[in-house]
Amino acid sequence: MKVLVLGVGAQGTTVALRLNDEPKVTEIICADYDEKAVDNLVQTLEKARGIKVNGSNVDEIIAAGNGVDLLVNAMPLEYSKQALDAALALKAHYQDFAAGIDIVEETDDDTSKSAWIRGIKFMYEDYGRRFAEIGRTAVIGTGAGPGLICVVARRAVRELDSCDTINMLVYEGGEAKRFLPFWWSPVVALGDMSETGVAFINGEIVETEAFGLPVHRRWPEMGGKEVVMVEHAHDEPVYMGLNSEKFFKGARNIYFKYGGVGVNFARPLFRAGLLSHEEAEIDGQSVVPFDVILHHLPPAPKYHDEIKAILDEGLIADEGAFVVEAYGIKNGKKVMVDAHVGAPGIVEAFERSGLTAEMYQTGQCGFLFTKMFIEDKYTQKGLISTDMLDDSQVDYYLDQAAKLDITLNIDIKDDK
Repeated sequence: MKVLVLGVGAQGTTVALRLNDEPKVTEIICADYDEKAVDNLVQTLEKARGIKVNGSNVDEIIAAGNGVDLLVNAMPLEYSKQALDAALALKAHYQDFAAGIDIVEETDDDTSKSAWIRGIKFMYEDYGRRFAEIGRTAVIGTGAGPGLICVVARRAVRELDSCDTINMLVYEGGEAKRFLPFWWSPVVALGDMSETGVAFINGEIVETEAFGLPVHRRWPEMGGKEVVMVEHAHDEPVYMGLNSEKFFKGARNIYFKYGGVGVNFARPLFRAGLLSHEEAEIDGQSVVPFDVILHHLPPAPKYHDEIKAILDEGLIADEGAFVVEAYGIKNGKKVMVDAHVGAPGIVEAFERSGLTAEMYQTGQCGFLFTKMFIEDKYTQKGLISTDMLDDSQVDYYLDQAAKLDITLNIDIKDDK
């Protein structure tokens, strides 16, 4: 198999590293606009070659991917359409880490997520048809969240006869002594923080107040201390809301909640208007507050030496939780399926692989969806999101994840 990895940030780099060890992979093409990042990566890989590509140019992507069997899109969301169109032109399978096509109508206002939601529906329908016509599979949302968390939700709901509510709860408490609010792409992280949330409530996909609707939990993996998670702009409630009847036993309420260091950093900025994308005039100068904040954020660490330097300086905390709660009926009783994911922390991930915990979990989880292409595990043709895997695919994925010490523990409790 010949693979084009488009974008060599934290996720793309991890996928490329893992592809290099796969016997069925013959060539890896690493493409990015950042030539230094490409060169640094391909020097470590036996099967790779690098190329500079402008992700906004479909023709450049097509030229880079000549003859590939799979295009892995690890670029920012604004390049999703170009990557999808290139994969179709190449007659290749497709994989990305999140969906991002806006279908704009005159009724949309500046803050509405309706364009994005319509874009996901359009991807299912239009791109789904087009990939099916060429006998190829496109899988969207293949990181940890979305991705692993969708698979865990599918597995949790299997324990129920019917489902009412699904909570996806992620707390990232890993904190370095140096200023590092995000261990992954700051532009993506802060972009999500600048928007209203989205949830599936009473059978409808709706916008929710940014940083609103908090939930409080005490979990063993957090030492029993109380943690708080809030509404956040994420794909999962859209995917799973659209697929509720077929894949989630009729769930009427689906939430994604996020908490931790990044949320604590971004919340006061949002409340002060400093995550606005609108131009403002300050002392005669036009500035975009979001761009000013982003300019002062450090990039996500991805190279071995810079990760080691951060760890050598020391950590304030190395903790987190990744949980799915599914509420519903089993054998006539109200129950809650409590599904907890375990994974290596910051220090352990680096000791095992030379990666950050974010790269390890998101990148490795992303790679497992790539491995399913390599091992020909997808029977679906067209476009699917990761919440649409069948039971055998869910089991295969979780078995492979366990080999990386990304484990799942499920407990069924009475819902009183």
